[in-house]
Amino acid sequence: MGLFTKDIETFQDLYVHQLQDLYYAENQITKALPTMIAKATDPQLSQGFETHLRETEGQIERLKRVFALDGLTPKGVTCPAIDGIIKEANEVAGEVADKAVLDAALTAAAQAVEHYEIARYGTLIAWAKQLGKTEAASILAETLAEEHATDEKLTRLAEGRINANAEAGLITA
Repeated sequence: MGLFTKDIETFQDLYVHQLQDLYYAENQITKALPTMIAKATDPQLSQGFETHLRETEGQIERLKRVFALDGLTPKGVTCPAIDGIIKEANEVAGEVADKAVLDAALTAAAQAVEHYEIARYGTLIAWAKQLGKTEAASILAETLAEEHATDEKLTRLAEGRINANAEAGLITA
């Protein structure tokens, strides 16, 4: 079901659809992160991915709580956007032989995922507030803060050494 579907008739329907989109996306991310962990050669990058995997599992639990607030069973809807971001990351990672460059590619792919999530969570929080779902908005804001923090850590890591190592062809492992 796409975003512009006949199943969405009300603002509440749109909100639930977005919630389902994020639930699907977070579950897809938990499937993709182990591969990223295995491919990363920079120890801090690999550790960061491991930490984010645990965070993502917690984010899924929060989404379940938000579903429950509306009396809904957690359910995802296929999200072509996250599927495309993950597919592109896998394709790029599969094409990079230089491990330092691979770390830069993995970092960029992770940031693409984070930016997608930041956009979606920000929208969902605004909609929850508009619908008077203050508890849901608060729960979702916890996740948004984690997504921002992860993005900032990735930026510091990339600018601190991942990108320079890729340019110089240095492997840190």
